Amino acid sequence: MHSLLTHPADQILQMMERIYHYGMTTTSGGNVSLLDENGDIWITPAGVDKGSLRRQDIVCVKRSGEVLGLHRPSSEFPFHQQIYRQRPDLKAVVHAHPPALVAFSMVRRLPNLYLLPNDYQICGDIGMAEYALPGSEELGQNIASVFSEGVNAVMLENHGVVIGSNTLYEAFNIFETLDYCARLEIKANRLGIPLPQGKESIGKKMHANLDEFSPVTFSAKEKELRRDMCELIHRAYDQKLFTSTQGTFSQRLEDGSFIITPYAVDRKYLEPEDLVRIEHGKKEAGKMPSRSVLLHQQIYETQPHVGSIIIAHPPNIMAFAVTDSDFDSRTIPESYILLRTIPKLPYGMTFHSPLESAKVFREDTPLALVANDCVIVTGQNLLNAFDRLEVAEYSAKALISTRCLGEIVPIDEKKIKEIDIAFKLS
Repeated sequence: MHSLLTHPADQILQMMERIYHYGMTTTSGGNVSLLDENGDIWITPAGVDKGSLRRQDIVCVKRSGEVLGLHRPSSEFPFHQQIYRQRPDLKAVVHAHPPALVAFSMVRRLPNLYLLPNDYQICGDIGMAEYALPGSEELGQNIASVFSEGVNAVMLENHGVVIGSNTLYEAFNIFETLDYCARLEIKANRLGIPLPQGKESIGKKMHANLDEFSPVTFSAKEKELRRDMCELIHRAYDQKLFTSTQGTFSQRLEDGSFIITPYAVDRKYLEPEDLVRIEHGKKEAGKMPSRSVLLHQQIYETQPHVGSIIIAHPPNIMAFAVTDSDFDSRTIPESYILLRTIPKLPYGMTFHSPLESAKVFREDTPLALVANDCVIVTGQNLLNAFDRLEVAEYSAKALISTRCLGEIVPIDEKKIKEIDIAFKLS
């Protein structure tokens, strides 16, 4: 878990490990810094393997210019310093070279933040800094100049991206979301033409106004389900099915209540006590459930066969949600057996008409895409729903890969009927 009491060196180490192990930078690439309350800058070192950093490798550059530590500060220290001078409201900077964002930097384009509803809210406006030699004062000036315009995310021509924010964790959330947007747009372009929503219709999801209750007790079964849900949420994050800011899981309890992920808690660090119980339309006191809580409630009330629900945004399946391409599960038996027919609901339907949306999830329709929003997956239990999410994303990835190979040959109707009979799907 992260905390305001975590030492700057430990925060940087934690975040650099996260960036490296999620394939967002290389052994020698990327750098992270923090500005502390004394005006000192803590930063990753130059020439040290990002995959084996230790806390003692992190360098402190004092306000006076004195360097403390075992190594030299990152060669990109000049632009970190200039950003903090230009924007005193920023206390953390992340710079890295994830492949999708590098691709955008090479064609000097900004990722589209209007394909899904929350991405612009998280990232805000993005700038583009002119190319200059890495480590040079000129590059620092170019980057700081764009930050001075009030943006917190700056693409670098033929280089990568720099993010600034009030905390390192907030900076990472912006960085990860921007990288996700880039990956999604690239995959969508392989399928067809991305169809973004208008700026005026994005980001208008509201929190449900629920009364509160204070649980008297937590059963052993609920404690077990909370633990198991968190383990699968962490797995979903590690497999890039969730991001730090997006991805919702819920599970029905024996008494008809359910537990659901909270709003705005980093999925990587989610703990059982963070989950929110919903009981008789009321939320667990002192907690904020996912904004999709009313949809989950309606599905559980109208579909007694559903025991667990996931709402997610993995980039391959979402490429179908942000284009006019149809997802056909009749590709391999596993995909058809687990996914069946996957309808695409119009944007906004799940929030404006949760009851009508809930009626979609019959036993023969366990999944649905929502245009420019998400994929909704239902299952008999936690593992069943998670399995379906994995299969949907992997099947979508295979479908996108066929674009450079040839025409897809789906399983024909006769063979589909054989599957229906053999696996009792009819």
